[in-house]
Amino acid sequence: MSDPARGPTIREASAQRTSARRTTVLTAALCYLVAALEGLDLQAAGVAAPKLAPAMGLSSDQLGWFFSASTFGLMLGAAIGGRLSDRFGRKAVLVASVVVFGLLSLATAFSPNLEILVLTRFLTGVGLGGALPNLVALVVENAPPERKNAAVGLLYAGLPTGGATASLISLLGRHDNWQEIFIVGGVAPLVAAPVLALLLPDSRQQADAKAAEGALRPAGVAFTLLGEGRAARTLLLWLGFFLALLTFYLLLNWLPTLLIGRGLPRPDAALVQVAFNVMGALASIVTGNLMDRTNLRTMTTATFLLAIGGLVLLAVTPPHLVACLISGAIVGGTMSATQALLYAVTPANYPTAIRGTGVGAAVAVGRLGSAAGPLLAGALLGVGRTPSEVLTFMAPTMLLSALAIVLLAALMARAQRALHA
Repeated sequence: MSDPARGPTIREASAQRTSARRTTVLTAALCYLVAALEGLDLQAAGVAAPKLAPAMGLSSDQLGWFFSASTFGLMLGAAIGGRLSDRFGRKAVLVASVVVFGLLSLATAFSPNLEILVLTRFLTGVGLGGALPNLVALVVENAPPERKNAAVGLLYAGLPTGGATASLISLLGRHDNWQEIFIVGGVAPLVAAPVLALLLPDSRQQADAKAAEGALRPAGVAFTLLGEGRAARTLLLWLGFFLALLTFYLLLNWLPTLLIGRGLPRPDAALVQVAFNVMGALASIVTGNLMDRTNLRTMTTATFLLAIGGLVLLAVTPPHLVACLISGAIVGGTMSATQALLYAVTPANYPTAIRGTGVGAAVAVGRLGSAAGPLLAGALLGVGRTPSEVLTFMAPTMLLSALAIVLLAALMARAQRALHA
């Protein structure tokens, strides 16, 4: 046994490190799985649309509602899910959210008309939104300080992995009707939910905070986001999230159409979308690991400049498969790197007791950008802008996002210095 006055023995310290490492790996792996299921569902609408629209007789406007419903639900779910997790715990809210988006994805597959279809997609988005801030909070709060960013990078890689799976389903044409992708997207989370309930570790940091304080008492929302000197950091974080997700989701929704508009055959455009997602998953993992070793301002500057360069490169790339595969992979990698960076930096701006609320609010604001991005591309094309001009137009948007996060990094460094003064 260890002597409390002398601390744990070498054997006990080794066992503690092993247990902590096991908790970190298990949390990251299971959260990656949930993120992949989210990524699959987020792109399921695009996979289903070519067969869904004629099967249900949907017009372009009606199809737009189908696409947008889950995004609006995700905004609401992120805000609510993050807040609830501060009160009831990360794991409980995450498992409930997974069950919700699984059930509602199944319900989507059996929707008899447009009204029910839009409602089920909206509620699916609520479940997806409730899961995301808790995924981020769990991996951060169960990882050692020196590996937090790497854990978030692995987590975020799950989203493009799921997106690549959806793109491959579309490319290979392995679904006989539009319902199948939603059935897969519904059954898989329902199978995963009991596994999460049994095996997923809950937040160690939150448990420690609860033990110290006697209860979870999250502050009011306004105080959480803007109090104790957090107002400037929160607003910069929101601006960075909004602009970066505007650009990212514009590409996710419009990249194949923009490439086809420039003369690339449809099957080749689908291959570029797969490359976009696969490289995005790899880049997210690399970005998280680099963030644990690199100054945040340096990392932000390099990541966003590479993303801007990738957008310009894709805009001038000729419509040939190999060239577009290379430029599409570069854009996918650099854009996903910016997303991984944003998700990694967000939790550090909020203490444990209110982290779910802070992360959930940032995700919700980002989703406003993800809703605006596809609309912006449609508006630009509608007034006669070329696909290349649409891609180039995104470069200054990413530059503004970069400036916001660089300023945020400076404020975070100042707050850290004040804390240790």
